[in-house]
Amino acid sequence: MIEAMHRRAETPPSDASLPDDDVSLPAWIYRDPEFFAVEQEALFRTSWQVVCHLNDIPDPGDFHTFEFLGENVVVLRGRDGAVRAFHNVCRHRAARLLDGPKGQCGSRIVCPYHAWTYEHDGRLIGMPQRSSYGDFDFGSHGLVPVEHEVFCGFIFIRLAPGTPSVAEMMGGYGEEMAAYRIEEMVPLGRVTMRPRSVNWKNVADNYSDGLHITVAHPGLTRLFGRGYGVEARPWVDKMWGQLQERPSAVLSERAYQRFLPEVPHLPPERQRLWTYFKLWPNVAFDIYPDQIDFMQFIPVSPTETMIREIAYVHPDHRPEMKAARYLNWRINRRVSLEDKTLIDRVQAGMGSSSYTAGPLGTTEVCLRSFARAMRRLIPESRLHRPPPAGWSLRREASQAPAFAAE
Repeated sequence: MIEAMHRRAETPPSDASLPDDDVSLPAWIYRDPEFFAVEQEALFRTSWQVVCHLNDIPDPGDFHTFEFLGENVVVLRGRDGAVRAFHNVCRHRAARLLDGPKGQCGSRIVCPYHAWTYEHDGRLIGMPQRSSYGDFDFGSHGLVPVEHEVFCGFIFIRLAPGTPSVAEMMGGYGEEMAAYRIEEMVPLGRVTMRPRSVNWKNVADNYSDGLHITVAHPGLTRLFGRGYGVEARPWVDKMWGQLQERPSAVLSERAYQRFLPEVPHLPPERQRLWTYFKLWPNVAFDIYPDQIDFMQFIPVSPTETMIREIAYVHPDHRPEMKAARYLNWRINRRVSLEDKTLIDRVQAGMGSSSYTAGPLGTTEVCLRSFARAMRRLIPESRLHRPPPAGWSLRREASQAPAFAAE
């Protein structure tokens, strides 16, 4: 009896013997501060991040700002109609130049601290007491540019070179998105920010996970039946569901099925199709016949993520389209709350001593693809337990594997 009371518990079964492709990423990287710091440099500084749409800044002087990894970036429409991106930092004493998430700077950008003045193209054109600076080179003190790319009307930036262009990463999916004429869309409402007390990878995993749809999202199951599809390419996950003709038993879902009108520019097979794309590593597009949303899973800390999103639409004053857009929001608000509960449960479980990693089925193609990319970029992702503290300092940057799609 005493022996039984003091007997050591058996070691939980481990999946460490499985090949990498057959096992999920380890729990420790979903909460570890050192791994989080490595991710910021090795992964996020070289990743494309969506800031806004071209029609968010339609006029000269219109701007949107974006805070990411401690950097503040501004995208701006110039008098010549061109869009540019800069660090939102004055070259004199590092003051922030433009305030707020969006605005209008007028014909010039003027620093509120010492009135250094910049053209829309970033050139420094004025400063008080110029003579006190001697033989000053204006040309070398313009705003510092940030690399940007426009894809389907969306403006992306990245802080350092790394992955291919957005267009290359999206590949043939860009042709699918072209059918929606996204460049012509306008914002519906404003950017919203939703904090989540989970690691960003937890949100990304959940977004691309197809197995939980019929288990945890009864509304989507009523709309799609069991016809939810998933596929993975090196840089993009795609998920989709076709609306069923059978009316849902829930009023808001049934009303959406009924009121969703025909969209003249969409081909027949897309009139009632919901499609989701997740671009490596943390940008997602929800593509509906009635609207398109982008979502970003912005890393804040090892256990905090900010979900940034906004919807875009084609101007359409039909009452049934207005109703469909409201019902879309209502349906997806419920889905969002369901997902919040799921990712909270997972994040809590990642802290349990009983869990290291779990097996992945052959149909979990998106999670396999994501895990493969993480292991390629940060090899420590293969370890089921965290290495000794300070491991990141021992990483040799020159030995880090080049990030190329397999």
